[in-house]
Amino acid sequence: MQILPANMTSLPISGTWTEHGLSHPPTDASTLHIGNPGVADQQALLQAFRSFAKVAGSLQQSYGQLQSEVERLRRELAERDGELANTLDEKRNEKARLLRILEGLPCGVLVTLRTDRIWKANPEAWRLLAGCGDSECAESIGGLRAQLQEFLKRVQSEDTELEIELGEPPAASRWIAARHAPLGDGMAVFILRDITEHKCLEETQARLRRDQALAELSAILAHEVRNPLGSLELFAGLLAEAGLEGEARQWVERVQAGLRGLAATVNNVLQFHSPSRPEFSSVELEALLEWVLLFCGPLARQSGVTLSLQNRAAGMALHGDRHCLEQVLLNLVLNSIRAMPAGGWIEVGGGPSAEGNSIELTVADTGPGIPADCLSRIFEPGFSLRAGSPGLGLAVCRKIVEQHSGTIRADSTPQRGTTIRLSFPLSTCEEAVQ
Repeated sequence: MQILPANMTSLPISGTWTEHGLSHPPTDASTLHIGNPGVADQQALLQAFRSFAKVAGSLQQSYGQLQSEVERLRRELAERDGELANTLDEKRNEKARLLRILEGLPCGVLVTLRTDRIWKANPEAWRLLAGCGDSECAESIGGLRAQLQEFLKRVQSEDTELEIELGEPPAASRWIAARHAPLGDGMAVFILRDITEHKCLEETQARLRRDQALAELSAILAHEVRNPLGSLELFAGLLAEAGLEGEARQWVERVQAGLRGLAATVNNVLQFHSPSRPEFSSVELEALLEWVLLFCGPLARQSGVTLSLQNRAAGMALHGDRHCLEQVLLNLVLNSIRAMPAGGWIEVGGGPSAEGNSIELTVADTGPGIPADCLSRIFEPGFSLRAGSPGLGLAVCRKIVEQHSGTIRADSTPQRGTTIRLSFPLSTCEEAVQ
């Protein structure tokens, strides 16, 4: 761009003033002599240089300010980036902590969306569902089993915690409690709790209350029934010794059999629900076996059953409670008699075991036997193969035998009879006092 008149020599951009014949820069129009310009042109040129210098200084100052502002903004941006990075790390750490809390909760948390799609579930929720036959493959409530779907829908419609028992044999059943809470925007959360142990505790407490009530009933039974029953047994015994013959004697034996059976039932109830501490002493096994034959003889004859004794325990004694052991043998003989209403054969035996490390008492019969699927349950309280029977006799037998550090087991063959074996370790056996 040409800023000087055409007849003026242009001032070079580079070089010094002396190179152009000047000893110092011109200061005003009177000292600036380039070519032959006029005074007005000289003043315009000087003014242009001054304006250029001023603009150049202003630009340089603005550029410096711009650099400072850019540096300040860069520092602020770096600080903001650092703050955002720290915030992001905190958010990540907070999310990780919340996930760990969610995964470690002792209750199940199941979060669903508007379409009942399962959005989130912690491991405990899947454990409860998987324990009921479901798996983590379910993507929605509709993918769960029908029983659980119906339960969760009922929970969703009611503002209270509901309970359900889940599980199918042979797996153990599981009790689950669930509560629902809406989260907004169609989201909802189900809180699941495993209350199986709590239910078991409730059942145990209920069973203890029933046992306590039965124990109280047993005490009443002992007072109201046992005392007059003893008197009846005494009178029946006196009649049996009165020398009656024929049909009258048979009637007396029937009375004795009925009274002894009733006494055994009363003793079973008392022994099971109000057990007394055994009073241990030396019990001669031979005398114990002979007592069984004498006491149960009328009962056997009344039912047409032959009762025999195989005594191999001569000279042996057992450290135990004589009354309790009598109760065991009486229960076993009565069970065999009742199993053979049309008659049969019962053998009571005792002596050293085949291995020689224990002593055995046995009661064998020729009855119908015990079904194989029931053989493992016959010693459970309340279990009985006869309708209307309380099913306590064998349970009482097991309890008494275990109090004597012994074992009891049953061997049975359908239609060929049953043998009950009582085994006592030699540590509880001793030589009879002569």
